[in-house]
Amino acid sequence: MRLLPKELDWTPYVWLIYLVYYALMPWLYPASVWDRAITVPATLVALALYFWGYWLKGRRTLWVIGGFVALGVALIPSNPAASVFFVYGASFLGKAFEPAMAYRYLGGILAIAGAEAAILRLPPYSWIPALVFSLLVGALVIQQCWKRRMTERLLLAQDEAQHMARVAERERIGRDLHDLLGHTLSVIVLKSELASKLAASDPERAAKEIREVEQISREALAEVRSAVQGYRSGGIDREVTEARRTLETAGIRMEAAIRTPRLSPAQEGVLAMALREAVTNVVRHAQATVCRLSLQQHGTWCELEVADNGRGGAAEEGNGLSGMRQRVEALGGVLERNGSAGTLLRIRVPV
Repeated sequence: MRLLPKELDWTPYVWLIYLVYYALMPWLYPASVWDRAITVPATLVALALYFWGYWLKGRRTLWVIGGFVALGVALIPSNPAASVFFVYGASFLGKAFEPAMAYRYLGGILAIAGAEAAILRLPPYSWIPALVFSLLVGALVIQQCWKRRMTERLLLAQDEAQHMARVAERERIGRDLHDLLGHTLSVIVLKSELASKLAASDPERAAKEIREVEQISREALAEVRSAVQGYRSGGIDREVTEARRTLETAGIRMEAAIRTPRLSPAQEGVLAMALREAVTNVVRHAQATVCRLSLQQHGTWCELEVADNGRGGAAEEGNGLSGMRQRVEALGGVLERNGSAGTLLRIRVPV
């Protein structure tokens, strides 16, 4: 059985020295038998309230505060050292309330002690300590408890931020790996199929395609490592080059109008990844013969368009398009998709 919660040190035991002063007062100075007799149970009740207060939380601590104030009111007329009970009551206010409310209750304790002193005409050496030390100790503990709560909230917020950052990083890695591997594997499949068809009729071209498959596989491995480490793509220019190579392998003619504006690394990374995913979708699903790429700046917006003359439609967004939308919207941008005549993908980000 513990008197104090395990997270507390020995400091609360030190403050019991003031209760010793109350318990010894009737034997150090002249007092009636009744005053001496009541001191023992009052001391035991005060001890029980004191240790109980450290186990309570929130408004339940009011029971302890009220018990100490009641002891002070009942015993200070016969024992001036009972002023310590008002101090103990005030010391638990910070634990029970936020500062604004705690100071209101502290004012109430001071008002009760002051009113009793005035009504009963108590000697100054009994009510002055009750008022002065209740005010000082109460205010000090209120501020300490408030700072402790703020520290705990900051630590909790920091833990939550770190958790959210870990979740966001896992999602980012998942989106990037989906885009990287989806694009690269599509190219590898296309080139492998082409090499297989050319193996008999044009062995030299087939060997070239296989060498490109090897090169693409090595590049993909490096890109996967970069994605895991937090880096995205090699930039717009590289992605346009890769898009042209991919589309040509799939037998799709590319028409490009690229005027790359000044972009931040984050903006360029998002647009590059979006271009990669869009081209991958054209190769996989569009059944197109022409793909048009456009990158222009219009006022304060940079606009990327990827359009094809394929089958279009309004298919449900997959993981790739969903991840693309999340990246774009994180930059304050907009992603629009129109499948009425082929497929048009328009991405706008502020610059």
